[in-house]
Amino acid sequence: MSFFPGPDPVAGDSAACNALENLIIPRTSDLGGFEVRRALPTAKRRLVGPFIFFDRMGPALFRAGDAIDVRPHPHIGLSTVTYLFDGEIKHRDSLGTEMVIRPGDLNLMTAGRGIVHSERSPENVRGHPHGLSGLQTWLALPDGQEEVDPAFVHATRDKLPVFEDNGISGRVIIGHYEGHRSPVKVATDTLYTDLTLSPGASAPLAADWEERAVYVLSGELDVAGDLFGPDRLLVFRPGDAITLKAGAEGCHVALFGGAALGSKRYIWWNFVSSSKERIEQAKEEWRTGRFDIVPGDEEEFIPLPEN
Repeated sequence: MSFFPGPDPVAGDSAACNALENLIIPRTSDLGGFEVRRALPTAKRRLVGPFIFFDRMGPALFRAGDAIDVRPHPHIGLSTVTYLFDGEIKHRDSLGTEMVIRPGDLNLMTAGRGIVHSERSPENVRGHPHGLSGLQTWLALPDGQEEVDPAFVHATRDKLPVFEDNGISGRVIIGHYEGHRSPVKVATDTLYTDLTLSPGASAPLAADWEERAVYVLSGELDVAGDLFGPDRLLVFRPGDAITLKAGAEGCHVALFGGAALGSKRYIWWNFVSSSKERIEQAKEEWRTGRFDIVPGDEEEFIPLPEN
């Protein structure tokens, strides 16, 4: 699920909340009963900190015999981040990695100069009904690190810090939040936290993040008296401390952002780069079979798109 074809998201209605810089309504793609909502990139907002791509996967329930099969495909210039709320995905890549990610785990795959991977439903879930729900995001690599060697990191849920207090609970996926810090290392200062608020509970979103956003996963979020329902991306203006308050039924949100990149990034298919020429090179390398193969998943691949 590193790339689902689908239309770009659109800007939302104007919001009364002065703290908002962008309100984005994701576009939904239905992939045979499995919905994916894309919140980034958009025409008006390409990045939030290093985050250049944000997909909400599911929630979905697959019938017995149905499965996810994303064939081997390439990446450059980014790190993919997969985080699940429900279900399982088997990851294989050209480094020889084979790993099943489960709810609360983190898969961080850094493409750098180039990597190939596949994502499929594990064999153990294919014979019976099973759910799938989660987030997949991309972090654009900063200047000077776009061509690093590819790498893969898997952190199980017990390795990621959790917190619970006064109706607030959550897990820090990458970076830090309110004194809690993930052990997972990334190239830039990054905020990425899974946060749940009980009805009426409040949580801070500090002003010291250069860029920051909230994706509402479920429930209703109150920001300065304005209410925002599920599947809305709120990008906040810099400089002000924000209070996030749950509505009457509580809410589940993803906080993300971090330090802004120092230069423009181009994105085409699964490739991210500060150089259009580098993307053209990657296209030609995939077209002519010069990327590495995925051990154990060599028979199939996703062809280079026609346009």
